[in-house]
Amino acid sequence: MPPSSTARGSAYLHALAVEIEKKLRRALASPSQRRNLLQELFADVALEVDDRAKDIIFGEEGSISVADDRYGGPICFYDVLADYFVSMPQNEKSILDLIVQHWSQSFASNIFSLLFHKWLFEVQLDNPEVLLRYSSALVQGSTNVFWIDIQTNARRFQSLFQYLLEEVALYSDRLKKIPLQAQRDLFLLLSRFMFFYNSVDKLESFLKQFPDFPNAFLIGGPSDIFVTELADQLQKLKVEPVLLHYLSELKVLQGLELRMTTSTRLKTCLYSFTSPGGPMYPTRAVRHAAWDALDCLFPVGRYPRHLISLFFRLLYPWYWPSSCWNFVISCLQAVLYSLLRLVFSSWENLRKPRQS
Repeated sequence: MPPSSTARGSAYLHALAVEIEKKLRRALASPSQRRNLLQELFADVALEVDDRAKDIIFGEEGSISVADDRYGGPICFYDVLADYFVSMPQNEKSILDLIVQHWSQSFASNIFSLLFHKWLFEVQLDNPEVLLRYSSALVQGSTNVFWIDIQTNARRFQSLFQYLLEEVALYSDRLKKIPLQAQRDLFLLLSRFMFFYNSVDKLESFLKQFPDFPNAFLIGGPSDIFVTELADQLQKLKVEPVLLHYLSELKVLQGLELRMTTSTRLKTCLYSFTSPGGPMYPTRAVRHAAWDALDCLFPVGRYPRHLISLFFRLLYPWYWPSSCWNFVISCLQAVLYSLLRLVFSSWENLRKPRQS
């Protein structure tokens, strides 16, 4: 974020920090309302910054557009507050102490990850236990907020993901500031959500930065760990547009060297989405997307797979009517598109002699 160009902007951010501290103190003083107050605070810091607040914080329209480009989309209050706590470290201690006192509450780690994800990598913490606690809270809180984006099919927390990926995971100096176990947890987290936040173009660099895992001789290298996490994530997705997005992005896995067990795990995961009914109950669109991903990643055995699938479909007569109906509709669409192409091509051929 560009620094606030006026004293008015700094005063505004200071006032926001004061309000955050007040709400945290109210939550501490009211155990019965603690969860609701923390939930409200989380919702407040996750709100998008409105135009009036932008004018106050950034001062000029030019700096606003720079900020929009920096975050790759709408700016939320946690974006500007995270930068504020890095530039004004003297204002974070009381808020951080209050968050630690709420550590057992589910929304405390969410708030910490939004407000202090940059601060954690810019300050020097000498206590290893405190550093591990903060790092674990960052990973847990980031996991929670990313799942909120998944469930709503929104990308409100994309700037948090981009920072953790581009400024931490791919930047070894910052990455080494947190314990090795936290580094591993962070890379597992990023592996699960990389497809959702459209960051597959950085997959190659990401795999090169993977930390060492103690059980690597059992589970394989970075590619195997990444695909394993991805397969587990696919099994958990229940929002159809998100699942379709993941399936459409799987083509980037072509060429990765995987162990046989990892390859079989991914193939089994995809195959579970190709049949109607339990346990996944996929829609028709999901089934077709899963077949496309299977055929793209595992072209060997493509036709036998389809024949086996057809055989098992015949064992469930109650699916025959819908299958026949969809087959008829697909045939009619194919015939219609062929006729339209024929008509347009004939029309173009008729126009060419006239133009000559």
